[in-house]
Amino acid sequence: MQRRQVFVTDDLYANLDSHLGDERGPNGEPSRFDFLRFDLIEIIDQIAVEFDDLPEAIPGHPYYRLLVIEGRMVDQIAVVGHLAPDGSIELVHLDLNFD
Repeated sequence: MQRRQVFVTDDLYANLDSHLGDERGPNGEPSRFDFLRFDLIEIIDQIAVEFDDLPEAIPGHPYYRLLVIEGRMVDQIAVVGHLAPDGSIELVHLDLNFD
């Protein structure tokens, strides 16, 4: 099993900023720090190992793969990873769903 190096891009951080703030929400919504501390680590670990087995995020473009998981702080997380020429993975897009 190959473990790839994973990088978080500025675009993913911008997506995160559009979903979460610096403080927890009034109904217990997580803060940006909560997500970074608990959920992002799991995302990186999973994509590092499972990238080749994930579905294509864009049909016909195997260099973009989609991971959808339940997080510890967020109900559902969708992340798009891009296979870079050096074999590493760049996390380029993030969507969060709160039930």
